Amino acid sequence: MMESSVKSDAAAERSRSLYRDAWRRLLSSWNGRVGLALIFITLVTGLGAPIVNPYDPTTDSNLVESRYPPSLQHPFGTDRLGRDLFRRVVHGTRISLLIGFVVVFVAGAIGTVLGLMAGYFGKATDTVIMRLMDILLAFPGILLAIAIVAVRGAGILNTIIAVAVVGIPGYARVVRSMVLSLRERDYVDAARMIGVSNTRIMFMHILPNSLSPIIVQMTLGVGGAILFAAALGFLGLGVQPPAPEWGAMISDGIPFLRQSPHLVFFPGMAIMLTVLGFNLLGDGLRDALDPQLRD
Repeated sequence: MMESSVKSDAAAERSRSLYRDAWRRLLSSWNGRVGLALIFITLVTGLGAPIVNPYDPTTDSNLVESRYPPSLQHPFGTDRLGRDLFRRVVHGTRISLLIGFVVVFVAGAIGTVLGLMAGYFGKATDTVIMRLMDILLAFPGILLAIAIVAVRGAGILNTIIAVAVVGIPGYARVVRSMVLSLRERDYVDAARMIGVSNTRIMFMHILPNSLSPIIVQMTLGVGGAILFAAALGFLGLGVQPPAPEWGAMISDGIPFLRQSPHLVFFPGMAIMLTVLGFNLLGDGLRDALDPQLRD
């Protein structure tokens, strides 16, 4: 019993050491530092939006100040209805982050379960699941999302559903590839021999050893989901006005691009910096969690 406890403590210490080492490598990389900084600013902006700008960005309009350029009173200028653009961009951060995180959670959970089942059971289960994923991948992502939203209707919930469906195959393929390499390991064979159920083996033995690529995929997926949602909003199929969604704001400013470029520039910069932050963090995590780079 004492020997088993010592081994358990040693394994836990090794796990903590690996995570500390990965965190150190992440902070030492340029991608990791810049990505974390951009995401931190985005999160603080989204969480602090009601405090910094307590006014309703959907109704606070003044047609007399329509399309004013940036000034001290309106740092980002005003839109065509005279609404403060800075206030709308800040509040739009909450919508974009909500869509990004919910989409990644839903798509990641479903894709991970499907990938575990396909890789672990193989044969007919693998064939059916992966052929379904291939069918989804056969459609361009944005066209599939447009088709889903066109059938279900516009709105934030349907946007989340559409973007999540597009993201599921990516997680399923990543997890399946990991399971195929892990299911024949000695510790999995030992668990089978002592009668551990397949469900427990998948979720307690294989899944924890597959977390590194899943974490990277989910980090990159947040940026991709925000970009997809902005594209749907730009096309008028995503979050509907007067909600301050970045893609819809760009679409609203396109007719006035020559006269008032700030209507497109500031929401576009918000999208670019947010997506860039998650992409850089994903690249940094990929390098930090790569076992070949561990000392």
